[in-house]
Amino acid sequence: MSGNDVIVLNAILEQRRDEIAKTIKEDDFFEIFTFEQVLKNYDLSYEELESGKMGSGDDGGIDGFFLFINDELVDEDFNVDEIKKNPRMYLCLIQSKQSASFSEIAMDKIISTAFEIFDLSKSADDIKNRYNSLLVKKIQQFKSIYVNLAVKHPQLTVKFFYASKGNNQDVHQKVVAKSSNLIDIVTSRFAGSDCSVEFIGARQLLDAARTEKTYTLQLRFLENYISRGEDNYIILSKITDYCDFVSDEHGNLRRYVFESNVRDYQGEVEVNKDIRKTLEVNDDLDFWYLNNGVTILASHASIAGKTITLDDIQIVNGLQTTTTIYNYLAENKSKWREEGRGILVRIIVTKDPEARDRIIKATNNQTAIPTASLRATDRIQRDIEEYLVQYGWFYDRRKNYYKNLGKPSDRIVSIPYMAQSVMSILLKEPDNARARPSSLIKHNHDYKRVFNEEYGLNLYLTCAEIMKRIEIFLKDVSESLQDYVQFRFHLGMMVVFELLKKQNYTVAEVATLRGTILTNEALLDVFEKLVKLIDNYRKYNIGTLDKISKSRDLVEELINQDKLF
Repeated sequence: MSGNDVIVLNAILEQRRDEIAKTIKEDDFFEIFTFEQVLKNYDLSYEELESGKMGSGDDGGIDGFFLFINDELVDEDFNVDEIKKNPRMYLCLIQSKQSASFSEIAMDKIISTAFEIFDLSKSADDIKNRYNSLLVKKIQQFKSIYVNLAVKHPQLTVKFFYASKGNNQDVHQKVVAKSSNLIDIVTSRFAGSDCSVEFIGARQLLDAARTEKTYTLQLRFLENYISRGEDNYIILSKITDYCDFVSDEHGNLRRYVFESNVRDYQGEVEVNKDIRKTLEVNDDLDFWYLNNGVTILASHASIAGKTITLDDIQIVNGLQTTTTIYNYLAENKSKWREEGRGILVRIIVTKDPEARDRIIKATNNQTAIPTASLRATDRIQRDIEEYLVQYGWFYDRRKNYYKNLGKPSDRIVSIPYMAQSVMSILLKEPDNARARPSSLIKHNHDYKRVFNEEYGLNLYLTCAEIMKRIEIFLKDVSESLQDYVQFRFHLGMMVVFELLKKQNYTVAEVATLRGTILTNEALLDVFEKLVKLIDNYRKYNIGTLDKISKSRDLVEELINQDKLF
């Protein structure tokens, strides 16, 4: 059976790579594919999956490194200060090999690296000569966050995944025995932590790949519904039925149905504590008396008996309420049968994207949230999306919308990535783009500098084209240059310098570069110039490459180079 599994898995890999990732090498695609299956419940974008990839050399047996705090992926500018008490830390480490078995040597490499990862006394200087700069940065970020969160009593879970095309029922005993060593390394250094090791073979990868998101769901409700037509409904549902509605077949929360919800789950903030209290105190006051309920968007709805079937659902208001209910019921499974309280659910049926955006913005505008969180509904964001699609590019203002449609990964551009591209190329701030990927447009001032209707839509397409072409080029640079890949946004700025033969240019001049053919030879020439300038800068400035990539001083030197051309 395992032989058939491998044949089918290879066919799926070949088809998917041909459809969505022609520019990615086979081994690299297998790694990304593995990451996606292991982390399927987190619904990560291609950019997020790539962010955890450790490169091809000196990776210490770690191909994927992903850290989550309260189920949210930690990125470059993660803010520890925003985390409340008792945060959940989940560190996922993945080794992904196309071999037909599970190797003892591979496990030895992971064990050796684990000693470095989980020894808080080891600094970046202690390990920088053993691993590539990206892995060193990830390790140090994990350590720094854990130490800073120590006073908030983090609950640490570490999972090692070893994926191959082998049969996980035939793992050699010596390899299995190494699992205990890994677990001991973690639990002996982090008291109270939870650690596990899982071997994933061809069968498990196949099963995960075949598991698809379900956007057509059924919700049971109590008594009669209220409706003024076929485009709106108000229902009262038992909180246990609602929890079933938002959970998948494995009992996990369907995070993907909250894609349009502009607020992340805020953890133990006052509003969620109050919701929790109303659940814990089961008195004469029903839950829906004390809470606003949730709002659901759908493209179609039909009712049979006391069940409503909804297509293309998005829960656009109620993330805090839903997550708090889910967590409460997960901890109190024994109370499900006796639980009879209800939640108010408002359902709006519409296929009009502009109407959906207005509803999302309106239903999320009633509490204090960051203005930037609502940006996806702005007119300019819709305009960019509609403009790019005409040229075969896909602007993912709704996370993973185009990924779910099977569009090519190298033609999908997220809002944060577009902001980084424009910030680097037009505004000449690659240091900001590198250091603040998620908070780059958090403030109105920065947002308006990047997304300005006066620039013209062609500017956004041009910046996306240039940066995505650079991403493809950087996947194949020699191992000696791998540590400089983190200067991708600096390279974007330098390429435009080279193309326009000037450092001071206008929006209109940048826009003229759309469709410019950038050969590997031309990009390598600019990249090698950039590396020389960086190395020269390092002679007089102390710091890691990661730190230097976020330095404004380096950017000023690049801009002011007299002999650049």
